[in-house]
Amino acid sequence: MTNAPLFPPTRAAGLGRLAAFVPRAGRDYAQGRNADPGPGARHNVSQLSPWLRHRLVTEAEVVDAVLARHSFAAAEKFVQEVLWRTYWKGWLELRPAIWDRYTTERGALRAGFRGTRDLARAEAGATGIAGFDDWAQELVATGYLHNHARMWFASIWIFTLRLPWVLGADFFMRHLVDADPASNTLSWRWVAGLQTPGKTYLARADNIARYTDGRFAPQGLATTATALTEPPPPAPAALAPGGDWHPDQPALLLVTSEDMHPESAFAATSPFRAALIVSAGAPGNAASQAFVAAAAADTAARVEAHFGCPATVVPALDAAALAAAAAAAQVTVIVTAAAPVGPTATALAAARIALQPQGVRLIERRRAWDTRFWPHARKGFFAFKEQIEPLLGQPLLL
Repeated sequence: MTNAPLFPPTRAAGLGRLAAFVPRAGRDYAQGRNADPGPGARHNVSQLSPWLRHRLVTEAEVVDAVLARHSFAAAEKFVQEVLWRTYWKGWLELRPAIWDRYTTERGALRAGFRGTRDLARAEAGATGIAGFDDWAQELVATGYLHNHARMWFASIWIFTLRLPWVLGADFFMRHLVDADPASNTLSWRWVAGLQTPGKTYLARADNIARYTDGRFAPQGLATTATALTEPPPPAPAALAPGGDWHPDQPALLLVTSEDMHPESAFAATSPFRAALIVSAGAPGNAASQAFVAAAAADTAARVEAHFGCPATVVPALDAAALAAAAAAAQVTVIVTAAAPVGPTATALAAARIALQPQGVRLIERRRAWDTRFWPHARKGFFAFKEQIEPLLGQPLLL
C-alpha cells in the first residue's frame, strides 16, 4: 500500500475530500465516528487530517463548509473534532516547556532504553496482540490510523506492554503522514494520565471488538491503567504578539509545511517579490516527507498564480538560502505564517537570529483563527469547547 492513493498531496484533493464528506458531517458522524471498519472502509470519518495538518485546507474552511450544510447542534461533534487540533496547538503554545520536556526525554530514551527487544516487537507489530499488531503494521504501511485505533494503540503500548509513552509518541511521529507535534504529543500524554492528571484511557477488549465490528478481540490486555506522574506543567504563559510587518513593505514570502495555503493568510495584493516553499516534512518520517514534498510543488504553482511572484521550492529551512533569496529579490524582510511549537518553530527562531547580522528581518504572522482560539486553551478542553460556538460567530480578518 502507498500513501498517494489515500492522501493525494494537493489542495484540490483536500477540497474534494471535504466536499465528499460534508453531507456526512452531521448526525451520521456523531453516531458512527468511533467505529473503525478498517482500511478502505472508513467512510464514517473525514480522513482530512493530512491536509489540515499542513493547512492545505484550513480549519476555518472545513468548519465553514460543514456549517453551511448542517446546524451547529447537528455538526457539533465534528466541529469539536476539528477544534481539538486547534486546542492542542494553543495549549502547547502557552506551555512550550512541555515540548522541550518531551524532546529531552525522547533523546535520553533513544540513547539508553533497556527494553529494546520489546520495543522492536511493538514497532514491528510482532507482540501477538490482536489489533495492536495490525495497527502497527498499518501505520508503517499507510501512514494513517483511525483516531480510535490511535487511542487503543497508545493505551496498550503504555499499560499492557509497559513501554515508555515518549517512545510510542516518537513511533507515531516517525510514521504518521499527519504527524503533528501538539496533537500527537498531548494525545499520548492524555492516554498516559499526564495531560489531565490522574485521568487515563484504558483499552478494553470488548470495546475494541465492538467498534471494529468484531475484527479484533485482543486477549491479555491490562485491566487497570494507573496514571503516570511527572512534575507539574508550567502555568500557561501569555500568547506572544504577532509580527509587525506592514503589508505595503516589499518582502520575500516563506512557506513552510506548517501552513501551505498562504493565499488565505495574506492578501492577494501583498508586495511579495518572490517566494520560497520549504519541502521538508516531519523529521525522519518518510510518509510526511513525501506528502510535503509533493504538496510543495502544488503550493508553488498556487503562489505564483495568486501573488504573481516567482516561487522556488527548497529542501530545507536554511538561513543562508533565505539570505540569498532576500538579496536576489532586493528585500530586507521575509514574511511567513507563524509556526506553532515544534521543529519548524525552532528552525525559524534559529534562522531569525542568523539573519539579523545581515540586516534581514524574519517576521511570523499569526492567523486570525489562532489568535482567536489559542488564548482559550489555558485549561481543559471542556472549558475550551464552551467558547467554540460564540467564537465561530465572529468574522475572521487577515
